[in-house]
Amino acid sequence: MKVVFIIMAIVASISVGAVNPVKVYKGTSVYNSDVICNVTSGKVYKKNSVYNSDVVCTIRENKIYKANSVYNSDVIYTIRDSKVYTGNSVYNSDIVMTIRDGKIYRGTSVYNSDIIATVRDGKVYKGTSVYNSDILFTIKGNLTLEEFVAVWFTVFYAW
Repeated sequence: MKVVFIIMAIVASISVGAVNPVKVYKGTSVYNSDVICNVTSGKVYKKNSVYNSDVVCTIRENKIYKANSVYNSDVIYTIRDSKVYTGNSVYNSDIVMTIRDGKIYRGTSVYNSDIIATVRDGKVYKGTSVYNSDILFTIKGNLTLEEFVAVWFTVFYAW
């Protein structure tokens, strides 16, 4: 009986976790009217939507796909070893950005002069800044690296 209760508690906590999306807001805001997108069950949706017609991209394993697709021809990014590649490629020449230690670098660089953004405490700042005025977007919840890349795509390229 005790084992059944524990299993039911685990299933309930998994179900509750799946219902609560990770939300991404404009700048420093955390108002529902400022939601850019949300991440739910391996998909990034426009604003607060959970409709299939509002899927911006799908996350499966280490790839980000266009809309609801999981076809190889619809791969936007491939993520491997903290590097983000264009499409299905894993060639160094196709690295768009490198994500390491809370910093997003241009291409394969890890130099401070090539930092595109800094991620700290759920906030994504422009460049190396950590000033509130330089917050690009705010994330409420935890994202995997792949989910973060999908959100990055949504915020900067899907609109």
